[in-house]
Amino acid sequence: MTTEAERLPFFVYGTLRPGGANYARTLRGRTTAEEPARIAGALLYEGPGYPYATAGPADAVVHGALIRPRDADYDAVRAALDRLEGYTPGAPAGAGNLYERVATEAVCADGRTVRAWVYLAAEPLATRLRATGTPITGGHWTGRAAPRSPR
Repeated sequence: MTTEAERLPFFVYGTLRPGGANYARTLRGRTTAEEPARIAGALLYEGPGYPYATAGPADAVVHGALIRPRDADYDAVRAALDRLEGYTPGAPAGAGNLYERVATEAVCADGRTVRAWVYLAAEPLATRLRATGTPITGGHWTGRAAPRSPR
């Protein structure tokens, strides 16, 4: 079981990735390592300028980056990310959180597996995304909307 006090790295998959707008605001200069990684068992959906990830089937994959905050900045980074993601630690599930911060296993490019925090869409948003959202094929968000099918 993962507790709030654990200082896990963060798996990010949208605007928090290196080069993204929220990376520049919350993470630049506050990390010790950043590397490509992926998580399994999650689906990625288009959002309004950023993606949402939800729990998904075991074979679904989301691509992103594993971010390790500097020790001196860890608590401030975690608090900033929680605020950005609309997550209140300790709040009951479905109590207004936009995302939930959960522990997962991230797989790095060299095959290492690292336990990390990830923000997944909270209910009822996750249910709505599964029913009517636009999945991102391949689980790699580029910042551009998915192409629409001709009608």
